[in-house]
Amino acid sequence: MSIPVYLYTGPEFGERNDAVNLLKEDFKKKFGSVDEYLYYATDTSVATVVSMLQSESLFQDATCVVYKSCELIKKKEDIELLSSWIKSVTPDSKNKNPKQSSMLILVSDETSVDSKLSKLVPKENQKVFWVMFENRRVPWVKDLFRKNGYQIEQEAAELILELVENNTESLKAECSRFFTLFPQGTEITTGDVDKILADTREETPFTLFGAMTDSSVRPEKRLENSLSILQKIRLSKENKSPAIIAGLAFCFRKLLSYHELCSGGTPDEFTLKKSGFASSMIRQQYAKASKIWSYGQTMAILAGLSNTDMTVRNIGSAVETSCLELMLYSIIIKKGSSLASYVEAV
Repeated sequence: MSIPVYLYTGPEFGERNDAVNLLKEDFKKKFGSVDEYLYYATDTSVATVVSMLQSESLFQDATCVVYKSCELIKKKEDIELLSSWIKSVTPDSKNKNPKQSSMLILVSDETSVDSKLSKLVPKENQKVFWVMFENRRVPWVKDLFRKNGYQIEQEAAELILELVENNTESLKAECSRFFTLFPQGTEITTGDVDKILADTREETPFTLFGAMTDSSVRPEKRLENSLSILQKIRLSKENKSPAIIAGLAFCFRKLLSYHELCSGGTPDEFTLKKSGFASSMIRQQYAKASKIWSYGQTMAILAGLSNTDMTVRNIGSAVETSCLELMLYSIIIKKGSSLASYVEAV
């Protein structure tokens, strides 16, 4: 008898969410009607979650709780509460058939959690979902279009990957726009991608990064434009602060990679494509960004983004916007120096 507790971590949101949904579907097949709850460790205590798992539903046969941001679970009393509940649903010599009508799925965007927490979950119930390796990305996009009755040019697929965050959830969402706008059998071109994603897409962390790298205007104007985009993102359905920070971190990690590629001189086209800089538009963007922020400043910014992420997860929603605005000011005006000035010596 397996233990109904799982630990799914890692930045590949799409595959991770698919795995969570599969667990929930299997649980429903076993019990029929299920009460489903979604909580975040930033807002809901472990005690509340455990209480929900222990309570029998008046209307459903079972309970499933998905508990996100579980990397924040570190306190001894919280670990003990979870340990006590897990023991109650684990078969042993005294209770060979414990009641297992509640399931807990612990989820984190990080690749690891506190060791005391991970030790509570059976190894076979743990999985890390990594982002796709570079050599898998283009074939994955082409296969997605093919399964939906479309063809796509190689360069068009590469451009999509430049414009969209490297996780299958974001890629599926953005690619679905082509399936709505074009009849089946169409071959999607780079022009189509430019028109649909570059010109008509909603504001995202990637358009925010684009405004931050616009070297044609003064830093003060870049900050003004970036704050305007941030406000639009915050008013959209994709307004979660951790997601905004994760998107910017993705861009600045890519900038760090660009700096490393250029450290020995100008890289050739094959090297750039192999490293994820396939389109001329993206190369130009990161070339401009590399002139705004040095390698050391980029390192400092990444450290600052990590600190800001932990801050907004811990303080709640009241001052999130102020934290994000201060983060943009520190990156654009201070070039990361006020976030982690020691890195500048790198």
